[in-house]
Amino acid sequence: MTRRVFRYVPFTIEQDATAEPEYEARCVSGDETECGADSGTHSGPGPVEEWQRKHTQETGHRRYRRNFGDYAVIRPPAELAGLARADGGTA
Repeated sequence: MTRRVFRYVPFTIEQDATAEPEYEARCVSGDETECGADSGTHSGPGPVEEWQRKHTQETGHRRYRRNFGDYAVIRPPAELAGLARADGGTA
């Protein structure tokens, strides 16, 4: 009989500080079809919110689909970090 041992390792999931997050919005106002205008992708929410305000002023549209994207890294606990580097990250 083969024996297996499973261990709990408390990895953490963190936002990758080396990559900028992405913010964007798309106008979904409309009865039959959506407007579809979009803000483009930005590294912060400010330009997207300003675009939404201007689009609402120009069109009267008030409904938007907002998207946020980022990158994440999974990190082992400090006591296993050296082990993960030693065998190519498969600890």
